[in-house]
Amino acid sequence: MEWDWQFALQILPDLARGALLTVQITVVASALAICGGFALFLLRISPYRPVSMVAYCIIEAIRRTPLLLHLYMLFYMLPSYGILLSPLTTGIIGIAVYNSAYLSEAYRGAVLSVNKVQIEAAVACNLGRYATWRYVIIPQALPPVIPVLGNYVIAMLKETPILSAITVLELMGEARVIANYNYRYLEPFTLVGVFFLLASVPAMIGSRLLERMFGQPIVQ
Repeated sequence: MEWDWQFALQILPDLARGALLTVQITVVASALAICGGFALFLLRISPYRPVSMVAYCIIEAIRRTPLLLHLYMLFYMLPSYGILLSPLTTGIIGIAVYNSAYLSEAYRGAVLSVNKVQIEAAVACNLGRYATWRYVIIPQALPPVIPVLGNYVIAMLKETPILSAITVLELMGEARVIANYNYRYLEPFTLVGVFFLLASVPAMIGSRLLERMFGQPIVQ
C-alpha cells in the first residue's frame, strides 16, 4: 500500500473534527481528575480511620484494574440501574475517575515529602491546622507535584483513543471509521500518530519547563 496524498487531504477535515474532540476530552477530564484526585487525597488522610480506609480501598481498586474495564462498566452496566450517559460523558468520567486515583497518591507523596521537623515547628509555634497547611505544607508540597500533573495530562491525552471502544468518535474513532469504510489504513492511522506527536511533544516540553521552574521547594 502506497501513500496517497489526495486521500490524506480528503480525510483531514474528519480527522480534524476528531482531533478537536480529543483535545476537549483531555481538557475536561484533566480538570475533573485534578479536582477528584485532591478530594480522594483529603479522604485518604482523614483522621477518621473508617473514612481513610474506604478511600484507600477505592483508590487501590481503581489503580489495580484496567481503564477499559471501567469504561465498559460505566457504559454497559449503569443503564441496567437506570443511569443513562452518553458515550462522550461516559468516556470523560471514566478517564477522570481512573486518573483521580493516581493523582491522589501523587498529592499524598508530595505532602509526605515535606520535612516533618517544619510541621513540628509549626505546631510548636501554635499555628492551627489551617495555618500549618497554608503556610508550611502547601508551599512545599505544591512545587514538586506540578510537573507530575503535567505528565498525567499528557497521559490522559494518550488514553483518549481507548474511548473508541465505547463508540466515541474522537480522533482514533474517526480514523477507524475512515479506514474500515475505505479499506485504507496507512493514511488515517499515520495522521493520528502525527497528531499525537505534535500534541504530546510540546506538552512534554511544557512539563519540563514547569519542572525546572517549580522543581525546587519554596521553603528549604
